[in-house]
Amino acid sequence: MQWWDGSSWGDHFETPHGQDLLRFKSQMPAVAPVIESPSSAKAEKKVNIFNASRVAKELDAENARLSTLVEKHGLLEVSELEALKLSYDDQKNRALEDLGKVRALVANEASILEQLKSQILDVRATQEIQEFGLYDFEHPAESSVSLSTELEALRSEIKATIQGRSATVATSGFTFNNSTAKGNKFVKDMSSILLRAYNAEAENAIKTVRAGNLVTAQARLSKVKEQIARQGSMISLQITESYHRLRLRELEIASRHLQALQAEKELERERRAELAEQRKAEAELKREQERLNKEKSHYLSTLAALEAQGDVEGAERMRARLEEVEKAIADVDYRAANIRAGYVYVISNIGAFGENMVKIGMTRRLEPMDRVNELGDASVPFRFDVHALFFADDAVGVETMLHQTFAEQRVNKVNLRREFFRVTPSHVLSALRQQSVEVLEFTEDAVAPEFRLSGPLVELSS
Repeated sequence: MQWWDGSSWGDHFETPHGQDLLRFKSQMPAVAPVIESPSSAKAEKKVNIFNASRVAKELDAENARLSTLVEKHGLLEVSELEALKLSYDDQKNRALEDLGKVRALVANEASILEQLKSQILDVRATQEIQEFGLYDFEHPAESSVSLSTELEALRSEIKATIQGRSATVATSGFTFNNSTAKGNKFVKDMSSILLRAYNAEAENAIKTVRAGNLVTAQARLSKVKEQIARQGSMISLQITESYHRLRLRELEIASRHLQALQAEKELERERRAELAEQRKAEAELKREQERLNKEKSHYLSTLAALEAQGDVEGAERMRARLEEVEKAIADVDYRAANIRAGYVYVISNIGAFGENMVKIGMTRRLEPMDRVNELGDASVPFRFDVHALFFADDAVGVETMLHQTFAEQRVNKVNLRREFFRVTPSHVLSALRQQSVEVLEFTEDAVAPEFRLSGPLVELSS
């Protein structure tokens, strides 16, 4: 033991023993050996001109020895120890951070590996299904908002049926060359070949189906099923009814989508035709307004001239004409302002559509017969007969009332712009009377002169 008096080491040394030894061991750091003080190791040397070189060498040697002890036992200054500790902590933190990154990378790679394994399973399942001729082709209803979910569920059911070996059924225990194994392989191969043929026909039927030939397409696929049953009769091979129904449903979904597209196109064409009719009516009203205003201006000029000449009778006649023109202008202005006003018409064409069928519509044209004549153009063999043609302040409401009254008798229930109904003109007249609609003139019988005159010509030609 050596004592420190606060400024320097003491010269007295003592070996600890007893309680001092225990206290000494408990207080001393494990890595801090007792270092002998230079002043205690050797007595202080006096430096003079004769020993200066030797003392310097001894001091260098002592310094080297102390440096070796510091390096060996880690006796560094507190600031250096703190620097080492901070460096160690920094390295530790970086190591932990790198370890976290490595673990995240490993987890990501494991996730990718699981995805790849899943894809491998999907590819294997797809390859297995494709061996039976079932491919992911472009179905017409895939882009449909309302049918795509139903189609996806149906396709999953079709794939599950094939994977479960429930698409075909055949005899069991069939032998080939007295070998059951060969017989089973023969049944399996024949089932695969004929199922491929059936699926190919089903895919072709779906790709070629149209909005109006669903029944024909389904009948063709059912005929293929019957042909496969005949060809596989030796082993009782046939397509199961459950699987056949699934493919028929897939065909039906395609047809429903195509029918919806066709109906939308028809509605769009009818909307364009309706807008064109409205534009025609607006153009006619505008032209009539311009004509009447010009005529009114002319009558006003003539009236002023007659009054200046003192022609009383001529002025009265001109005022009467002017009143008629002003009334016509007011009527045209009313028609232009009130878009619900117009003419309701009830027409038929027994030569084109037979008896007991009428068309009920409305037009805002100034000359309503122009619209009727357009309907009876070259697209139908005969002109329409007019049963009723009357003006109404709410022609739209009257037309809507008649359409709702005969909704069950409507011919085209998809395109509501096709305003044909399986009723007689007398039924329409009764509906108008029940709703207290004023009709000045109504003809129940169809004259159909062109059709009746064509009757004998048809008989002679036949």
